[in-house]
Amino acid sequence: MINLYTPSEIVGKLDEYVIGQDDAKRVLAVAVYNHYKRVQFAQAGGSDVEVKKSNIMMLGPTGSGKTLIVTSLAKILNTTFVTADATAIVASDNISDEINKMLVKLLDKTNGDVHAAEMGIVFLDEIDKLVTGVNRLKGESIQQIMLKIVEGTIADVVYNGQTVKMNTNNILFICGGAFVDLPGIVRTRMGERDTILLSDFDVLKQVVADDFATFGMIPEFCGRFPMVVVLQALNHAALKEALVKPKNSLISQYEKMLAVENVAVEFNEASIDKIAEIAEKLQTGARGLRTVCERFMTQIMYDIPNEKNLKKITITPEVVTGDAKPIYHYSVSQASNELVPLTPLSLRETSPYSEEGGDLGKGY
Repeated sequence: MINLYTPSEIVGKLDEYVIGQDDAKRVLAVAVYNHYKRVQFAQAGGSDVEVKKSNIMMLGPTGSGKTLIVTSLAKILNTTFVTADATAIVASDNISDEINKMLVKLLDKTNGDVHAAEMGIVFLDEIDKLVTGVNRLKGESIQQIMLKIVEGTIADVVYNGQTVKMNTNNILFICGGAFVDLPGIVRTRMGERDTILLSDFDVLKQVVADDFATFGMIPEFCGRFPMVVVLQALNHAALKEALVKPKNSLISQYEKMLAVENVAVEFNEASIDKIAEIAEKLQTGARGLRTVCERFMTQIMYDIPNEKNLKKITITPEVVTGDAKPIYHYSVSQASNELVPLTPLSLRETSPYSEEGGDLGKGY
């Protein structure tokens, strides 16, 4: 059963999982709330006014949290959720079959329960790839084929060898994409002089249907996605918060993994700051945080199971940059809780992050 919270309640719950993106969370919360209220009205009957479905288009750079927000939404609402990748549709020789797989995934998630599948959410990622790097006619053809499914139709879905009738009218489709060239298109329409002081985020908030058409999307397809949500690139402060604040933060994951070995891990403020600093330079958003951390944590997690009486490790900025090993704290004896720090191990000769090691962006 779907948990239909109010928009403010949805935002409050999203805050536990997603850092920042306040505008996007509010717009999404209202859109999702209205969508399932619409479903309730339709199921109750008795109204001569048909409320049309409002699918959602999400715009934002890589690593800004598009997938995380949608995944968190589905978890909060307790609804069936699947993802699909537009690049797979583009690469397929059988476009209709690839699109049909989205509905099959919903049925898989509900163990064949058609009604539950018809209430789910489909997140179609990298939707901009439908028209970038491919023949424009093929991109238009893909969009044309998708029109009826995203708007609402009775689709014949082959599931477990049988043809199932599936109504897509109540399935919420959310598309996400980086749309790298779209800010430039909007700036050209609005006038470069008028937008010179605006960030890409503020520019994209002014996007209209004609801008999507210039980008390569067909008007009919964009018309099926009237709700547009714009996400910001994560800055240094947001990356620091993303490391520690969400329920499933990256640092909490490392704490959980090392707790299995009965070892505590401490990231001091300076080390968190250094991780965010390096990740920001990678320009891959929150994904960059894991890239940075895995570079030093992989060796640590390899070594720790072999350590005797190890109680805690401390991650310093030098560990993050690859210039030192972590500080190891060992217990004096089984009967004592006193911790004795071990002198840090020898420095590495080279570091992939240090200035001597070259460009910070290389190797990613």
